[in-house]
Amino acid sequence: MLSHSRAGLRWGLLGVAAFSFTVPFTRVAVGGLSPLFIGSGRAVIAAVLAAAALTLTRQRPPQRAQWMRLAVVAAGIVFGFPLLTSFALTTASASHGAVVIALLPAATAVTAVLRGKERPPLSFWIMAGVGALASVLFASMQGGGVGQLHWSDLLLFGAVVAAAVGYAEGGLLARELGAWQTVSWALVLSAPLMIALTVISAVRQPPTASPIEWAAFAYLGVVSMFLGFFAWYRGLAIGPMAQVSQVQLVQPVFTICWAALLLREQLTWATVLGGVAVVVCAGTAVRARGRSAPVRG
Repeated sequence: MLSHSRAGLRWGLLGVAAFSFTVPFTRVAVGGLSPLFIGSGRAVIAAVLAAAALTLTRQRPPQRAQWMRLAVVAAGIVFGFPLLTSFALTTASASHGAVVIALLPAATAVTAVLRGKERPPLSFWIMAGVGALASVLFASMQGGGVGQLHWSDLLLFGAVVAAAVGYAEGGLLARELGAWQTVSWALVLSAPLMIALTVISAVRQPPTASPIEWAAFAYLGVVSMFLGFFAWYRGLAIGPMAQVSQVQLVQPVFTICWAALLLREQLTWATVLGGVAVVVCAGTAVRARGRSAPVRG
């Protein structure tokens, strides 16, 4: 049982390591590509890979009820999170985005609690609320004062909600369809819409990116949008989901480090303290939720 748990944690950590480059590389890509092209185009790249993998392995199509749940996953991780973060990072720094997105573990835990009809302790709801408040206060202070949220902050908070729904539903569905199969079917399901959006964005604003910006875009499509989910959903499926979701707490730390190393973003005390506060609150909430009833599919 212990080795089973460690396997879930290892897969989860691998997925988080892959995702930790998403925000910095999106920040790089928006330098020469439109947010709509990045958000939709990366999904098209991943959908092509997904369709090839499903075809070569002759996977059986999901059942009707599972297609509905895959639509929820697709809305969260294929459409919502990529597009919202792409637009947000045209103005927000990568380190700023990482602190706001640090709320994601607690948001995922809340979504899984609601989806699984659990009854976690009061401390879970308190710390989840405190974490959300800490994230909002950080974004407000960075925007110039309490109550002064930028449009990019609202987009980032929307991205957190979208990803939380996609993560929680995808983690449960991965136990039925398989880890990589879940994200692959979600990508294939959303492919027509994402292809249309990619064509529209390319016509309205033809891509004019440097090789580095194209390389960042390629990473978003191949790793962030596809291969990273192999490991992440595999870890959530192995579980325990409450414990594996805690691994995601290191993602903002990784992301802030990458932002400093790759983008030469200056780390301020406000960013460091804001990140620590959100991570601590999210971690406490996830641990409190971990002592409640297990998630049921």
